[in-house]
Amino acid sequence: MISGVPDTVELRLPDPCLVVLVGAAGAGKSTFAARHFGPGEVLSSDAFRERIAGDAADQSATGAAFAALHRALRRRLEQRLLTAVDATSVAARDRRPLVRAARAAGVPCIAVVLNLPAEIVLARNAGRNERTVPDAVVRRHLSRLEADLHPPGLDVEGFERVFVLRDPAVVGAVEIVREAAGNVGDGR
Repeated sequence: MISGVPDTVELRLPDPCLVVLVGAAGAGKSTFAARHFGPGEVLSSDAFRERIAGDAADQSATGAAFAALHRALRRRLEQRLLTAVDATSVAARDRRPLVRAARAAGVPCIAVVLNLPAEIVLARNAGRNERTVPDAVVRRHLSRLEADLHPPGLDVEGFERVFVLRDPAVVGAVEIVREAAGNVGDGR
């Protein structure tokens, strides 16, 4: 353990489930997804924009990208495959259709929220080689997320569990433990 951070922080996930990664641009959602899930398990809004418009940062492709992402999500959930959605999802209106899709498929829906300090997120975003998002947009993401983390917040949106990670060292210590659906304790 280094300076109060455990060597590992277990996040227990039912398998199958839908994992909704939530966080501002630059919070590390894609890095988290790549570390903890197989490439075939991750549905990334950036990847769908890339497929549709040839540019992951092309916001004009967002509508078509999310339509394709939601179709792929429904197919995966119908097949009872663990799926992680890598998108900002900082607004309840963006999370609602994801929760509905999981519920329709009878699959638990889990939120993993990367709520890191603003200065860290802004610095990470500025340091990106590509897909840098304007600071004003990142600040708006952070503000929306902070508002939704206050009660009742995400707790009333239909997620079976909500994990909120506020420290980069804790994010780095996360280990995902997959358990057969129905065997996961509350653990909030």
